[in-house]
Formats: sequence, structure tokens, C-alpha cells
Amino acid sequence: MKRGWITWNQTELPRPAFDARLEAARRRLAERDLPALVVYTDIWRSNRVRHFCNFMPYWNRALLVIPRETPPMLLCGLSPRVYPWIRSVTILDEILPSPNLPQRLLQLCAERAWTRIGALDFRAFPSDLYTPIGKGVAVEDISLPALPDQPELSMYRRAAMMARDGLKEELMRGVGLFDHDFTGLLERKFRRAGAEDLVILLTNGRTPPAPPRGEKLGSTFSISLALEYRGHWIKIIRSPAAQVSDLPGDAYLETLAGPYPYELGEGALFAARWETAHGGVRVFHGDTYLRAPQGAQLL
Repeated sequence: MKRGWITWNQTELPRPAFDARLEAARRRLAERDLPALVVYTDIWRSNRVRHFCNFMPYWNRALLVIPRETPPMLLCGLSPRVYPWIRSVTILDEILPSPNLPQRLLQLCAERAWTRIGALDFRAFPSDLYTPIGKGVAVEDISLPALPDQPELSMYRRAAMMARDGLKEELMRGVGLFDHDFTGLLERKFRRAGAEDLVILLTNGRTPPAPPRGEKLGSTFSISLALEYRGHWIKIIRSPAAQVSDLPGDAYLETLAGPYPYELGEGALFAARWETAHGGVRVFHGDTYLRAPQGAQLL
């Protein structure tokens, strides 16, 4: 299972935030004179549907349909036994069982007399969905800005604070531990703090950060921590030996927001990673930033 326990804290992320996002999508549909927008999701590509309704699948895949005039609905490949949970953590009321997603979407189009629809990043749909949907109805590829809104930025900042504070508390404890043991310690800490997913990579400085492989961590080890909180990914890299003032100017960049994590895009959040030498080994440091009009801003 990719994620841990998923809930929706409406104090953190209120429903009006989703209403505003849906309204922006509907304005785009009105500009193109389209009756509905279709958005694809699975466990690896959950950013966009999460953005509109807070749905993040544990497994399987789904299509979110956003009509111009009526509430959104989910065409869902999951068993109906999980629909009460979906309703409890999303803004969705209507969930349509859809073991065959293209067939169910085309049926919905026929029922509502939709001869043209929009699809968000349609060219990136899996081929077994793209081909039958494209043959059954006229589809216009729609793109939307990737710049996070203020409620979304607040969630990213909460995730970044969790990661930074947690590593600050635990980083020195890693020295002398085996990488597997330190990874387990951090998994327990961050999962209990509410992280749904973690990607932990470590190195003693002979290679870039990589999955644990049974090495004892030295005083110059580096750790790369990618953390997902309520569907919002951030990434930080720390080492007991790295000082920010020691870092060179050039950085390696990875995106953390947009159509899919780790695809660099304008207006996106991104992770920057620097590398320097310390005692003959490679030491890494990095953090998460917002690509803003006035330049990169630490999240």
C-alpha cells in the first residue's frame, strides 16, 4: 500500500478552497464552450484530482468529471465498500461504479448528450483509456496553471515544517546507525506525525543518495527525504557535515507540484539539491522552493 491513513482536516484545508478551484476550471470550460472536464488519477498521478476534490486513491484508478453546471462526480474502479470512506475525505457525493472507465465515461456522455468534452492533460492519459475515449467522443486537451493557490501553499509549508523539524531532531542520531535502522526510525516518526508516504535515500558520500543497503552511517552521511502530507509532496536533503554557506551556486532541480511530481514546470514547487566535498566525500544539502515571479522562494 502506497499511503498511510488518509483523512481530511477541514480546519487545515477548508471546503471553500475546493469550490474556488472548481470555479476556475468551469471558467476555463466556458471559454472553450465545453460541458465538462475529465481528470485522470491513480496512486502515482494523484495531484490534479486531489487538487479539485481531495480524493487520493490507495490503489486502482479513477476519472473525476467536472460538469459546468452540476457538482463533480467520480467514476471509480474501486469497490463500492470504500465509497463511504471516499465521501468522508472528499467533497464528492456522487460516485459511479466504473470497472471499465472508458465505457462508463462514454455512457455518461451519451446520457447527458455531451458530444465534446475537455480532458486535463489528455495526451498523458494511459493508452488503454486515451484510445477508446478519443474514439468515442470529441476530446479537447485542456491545461491549467500549475501555480499553487494559498490553501495549497499552506499545506506544502506544513509538510516542509514537519520534515525540517523532524530531521533536525533526529539527524545526529543517524551517525553510527545502520541505514536500515535509521530509515525505520524516521518511518515511525513521520508516519505517526501524519505523513502518508515517504521516500528515504541515504549515502555515506561515495554515491548520490540511494535506498538503504546495510551500511553504517558515518559523520558525513547525507539523507534525502521526500515526504507526502495530505497529498502534498516536499523534499529536503540534510547532512551533519553540510553548512549552507559552504554550498556552490549551481543546483539540481526537481519539481514537486503540477501534473505529476518530478516533472519541472513553470510556476511549480521544486526541490533544489546542492553538492559539495567534505573530507574527500560528497555531501548533499537541499530544500523545497516556490518558483515565483520574483525568483525562487524557500517554502
